[in-house]
Amino acid sequence: MTRHLIALLIFPCYALTSSAQSLPNTQPLERPGDIAAQMVAGIDKYLMRELAASPDKRKAITPKRENLKKVLGLIDERVKFTDIEYVGGPNSSPMIAESESFKVFAIRWPVFAGVDGEGLLIEPKGKPLASVVAIPDAGNTPEQLIGLEPGLAEPLQIAKRLGDSGCRVIVPTLINRESNLSNNPRVNRTSNIPHREFIYRMAYEMGRTLTGMEVQKVLAAVDWLERQPTHGIIGVTGRGEGGRLALFAGAVDERIQVTGVHYYFGPRERMWEEPIDRNLFGVLNEFGDAELASMFDKRKLVIGPTAGEGGQQNWPVWTDPIRATKNRPQGAPGVLGPIDLKLINAEVNRRMPYEAVSDDGIPAFVSDVLGGIQIKITPSTLVKKRLDYDPIARHKRQFDQLVSFVQRAWRSAELERKAFWSKADSKSVQTWEQTTEAYRKIFWEDVIGKLPKQDQPFNPRSRQIHDTPKWTGYEVTLDLYPDVFAYGILLMPKGMKPDEKRPVVVCQHGLEGRPSDIVNPKEKTKYYNSFGAQLADMGYIVFAPQNPYIGYDDFRVLQRKANPLKLSLFSFIIRQHETILDWMATLPNVDAERMAFYGLSYGGKTAMRVPAVLPRYCLSICSGDFNEWIGKNVVTDIPMTYMFTFEYEMYEFDLGRTFNYAEMAYLIAPRPFMVERGHDDGVGTDEMVAWEFAKVRYLYQNRLKLGSDRTTIEWFVGGHEINGKGTFEFLNRHLKWQPK
Repeated sequence: MTRHLIALLIFPCYALTSSAQSLPNTQPLERPGDIAAQMVAGIDKYLMRELAASPDKRKAITPKRENLKKVLGLIDERVKFTDIEYVGGPNSSPMIAESESFKVFAIRWPVFAGVDGEGLLIEPKGKPLASVVAIPDAGNTPEQLIGLEPGLAEPLQIAKRLGDSGCRVIVPTLINRESNLSNNPRVNRTSNIPHREFIYRMAYEMGRTLTGMEVQKVLAAVDWLERQPTHGIIGVTGRGEGGRLALFAGAVDERIQVTGVHYYFGPRERMWEEPIDRNLFGVLNEFGDAELASMFDKRKLVIGPTAGEGGQQNWPVWTDPIRATKNRPQGAPGVLGPIDLKLINAEVNRRMPYEAVSDDGIPAFVSDVLGGIQIKITPSTLVKKRLDYDPIARHKRQFDQLVSFVQRAWRSAELERKAFWSKADSKSVQTWEQTTEAYRKIFWEDVIGKLPKQDQPFNPRSRQIHDTPKWTGYEVTLDLYPDVFAYGILLMPKGMKPDEKRPVVVCQHGLEGRPSDIVNPKEKTKYYNSFGAQLADMGYIVFAPQNPYIGYDDFRVLQRKANPLKLSLFSFIIRQHETILDWMATLPNVDAERMAFYGLSYGGKTAMRVPAVLPRYCLSICSGDFNEWIGKNVVTDIPMTYMFTFEYEMYEFDLGRTFNYAEMAYLIAPRPFMVERGHDDGVGTDEMVAWEFAKVRYLYQNRLKLGSDRTTIEWFVGGHEINGKGTFEFLNRHLKWQPK
């Protein structure tokens, strides 16, 4: 039974008290059922509308290559190299196969520091007529693409067809979607997370994508082919994942004269249903497949299938990753399969001109590469020359290289963030506030994702659900956009004079939590110790919002739908909190200058992000979450890393090079900021927390000269819970409140 169903059983009054008393100046709240689930569903409706509308919004946009490079994370300069390396051994030739038409060699080539491309080279026995990078699907090996191993029907062995036609061909290795390497026995962590998702997670946090890194491998191969004196026309082609990479590579690089996209092209407004390694932040604001195609100008683009039955059996198919087993979390949901022919043609015709061909497209691509001459090919017979060559070991090398590369990027990210923040001037509090506004804008617009200002009146609705000797509790809803609303529980102290102004503490729950966890007047709830109720007993006005991270995959899929629109879950949370604060400021007993934030766990994540964006929060307390956050997301050698959990929504594009938790706290400064840390809290280690907090303390005390009480950390004996001692004192001091 899910937690929200349990809550309905424990607190049935939530659905049954429509006739209860409302707050003054509000309408009765008569919404039955689980309001939190309705909130998540409303955000989902908003995102589905925006996704459906994105193709029309892109009509007025001219796609730009520099923007595409940013979306793909092409931030690493490729290595300049002279020649490829032929991969042999002490007793082995690099030639692994031969036919009457060509020879096949095992090769590798540099891409960027510490990362190689690796695969096969087809070298024709005569003068090469053209040069092609032929990219397999992620479910196939280079050997299958040349017919050296079973697994692909002969018509789909495009590398072999090109070799038989007299082309020089490089066939790179792609990371596959198996999961046997997604583990670290040294910290006792295993998973069923597919290899592509495993690398995607860490790379995405560091401003890169697996898609982009594999595009770089393709372009590095093009670098070498272009330098060969007899290269002829340069083409790139692929099927499935290979077709996707070919489309991006051709759109990015004008040296590619002919591009073949086979069994991939189509609408992307439902890309959230595809494997998560295809997730690209903001891609659909500018680049659908038709927009990518429009970037080819007069260069040839061959798309197939667009006619007939579409060769349904030739589409790569992939189902959800293996379901989680004990101690082996699964990856994100995602499937691949055939695209309806009508949808393909609609996307093909959406932004012309470019060339689309019928059937599987492969014969037309071969013809275009060879200058329009369709050669009748009698397939050659391949003979293996090297039996000890190991494609499995080659794939592991490729996987390990990319993992190591991103781990190194994390280690150097501290210096990158320092350089990024070099324009923040800490000579005085005033200069700090002035110069960090630009960083706040970047954080909101480029990292979190900024929604438009709310376009609905508050339309506040409320109903009383608690009546204690010291305060009254009300459920409240506030409108933001069609179907999108904020919801929470407001605790109003009794005995306030009409003109009396009280401070407010907004108390935020964690993952799968409820406002009721925070304001329960009858017991100290697990983890939360009903800290909102405790604060209301002290005389504070308390608001406990419902954040939308509830419903297991229901809310995680929101992140999948939001990211292609350059949005995230926190895009909605920020606007919800902004609406709550704006409405609270209208209440007669609220002191709008003294509205504070205090959150635990996922509420602690909120404590770092929302007050960083909304200066109306006069202080922030982060409990049970403050961390060396980038490391927690990226590294593979600590037990509490997200790299081995089901929480695939944690990753925020390019956060690692811009805003760790210290930098988020910089956006809160000079407002008071506090961390609450239990020594045995498994979300991190004391060392990680202290490392990151030391940077915050240094800014507040050494650079801004704010004194020792403006920022602090309370360490306590305990775990993942609200301690409510030093934090309560911190609130009393900075909100200038004497508890009643």
